[in-house]
Amino acid sequence: MNRGTLRIATRGSDLALRQAASVQEALESYRYEVEIQEVETRGDQLQDELIHQLGKTGAFVRNVDQRVLDGDADLAVHSMKDMPTDQPPELTIAGIPERASAFDVLVSPDGYEFEDLPVGSTVGTSSLRRKAQILNARPDLTVEPLRGNVDTRIQKLLAASLQAEHEKRLEASKDKKGNAGDEDYEADYDQSVEEWFDSLSELQRGALEHDLDTEYDAIVLAEAGLRRSGLHHHVEFERLPRAKFVPAPGQGAIAVTAADPDVVEAVHTAVDHPRSRVETTVERTVLEELGGGCVAPIGVHAILQGSYVHTEVQVLSQDGEELVESKRDLPVDDHANAAVEMAESLRDRGAADLIESAKRDTPSEGTRDE
Repeated sequence: MNRGTLRIATRGSDLALRQAASVQEALESYRYEVEIQEVETRGDQLQDELIHQLGKTGAFVRNVDQRVLDGDADLAVHSMKDMPTDQPPELTIAGIPERASAFDVLVSPDGYEFEDLPVGSTVGTSSLRRKAQILNARPDLTVEPLRGNVDTRIQKLLAASLQAEHEKRLEASKDKKGNAGDEDYEADYDQSVEEWFDSLSELQRGALEHDLDTEYDAIVLAEAGLRRSGLHHHVEFERLPRAKFVPAPGQGAIAVTAADPDVVEAVHTAVDHPRSRVETTVERTVLEELGGGCVAPIGVHAILQGSYVHTEVQVLSQDGEELVESKRDLPVDDHANAAVEMAESLRDRGAADLIESAKRDTPSEGTRDE
């Protein structure tokens, strides 16, 4: 027997829809009818602005949650790392499904690993945190802005090499047509230009259409987004070590918000994963207590290990030259209070100064690093 209909609000990107579909599937297994509503957010509307310049109220979150607050949807699905810590009091994080990988990954068309990137290589990222971590580990690299959904970012990475290959094939084809006896094209290429184009994936064809504002040698993004988008089969990537690249708080996790108590209970029963909730609670508590989630490069990662939550934190200057970091095993039976104490210790050791400096250097419209 059907338990009723639940309406899910979500962004309309491919990744967001895939995440909403996973929540839909879980709820349907509990005999709910589920409808998905696509919502355009401020972050989607302002494609030319970097993430940290999109406004401190949550560029990819508020419009979606507003559907729930207005009663037009029953629940909303978000990437947790996009969520501000200052949530409306009417909303509850009703469910946190089992978290995917929290790692960052380096994607390079030439298959480079991070340590092997040539000096001066250009790395793309939209994240203040990732930029600072890259420059801290490799100050010889150049970091350039990179916006867009996961597929768009990868297309921008592949654009230069694919467009160059396309031009070479076109020129060779023209030479062949102009010189009937010229066998260079057949010697260099075993496919016509049309056959080569037809052999490309949809992702690669999209890369041919991008304007080349910046040529990237590599990009850094979240492994979870790459895998959930189904694009990990199409590119080579390297997991970046957490010791140097502590992930964003909540990275890899999905959060489901709701306001109605009955909906909160239904979502919690269907999707909530206790371990993931503990880990992300620690991460978001540290972020909230540090008070720099809007403007400062901050990484926080927690992993539950027995009776402790192993927690790593990095707070960096925006240029990556200064770093305050800490690792602690927090007791699981008092993890929230222990996370507050860890954040206070970091502030006393210099994190507060880095965060205040970041606030002075960032426009008033600053927001989360990702």
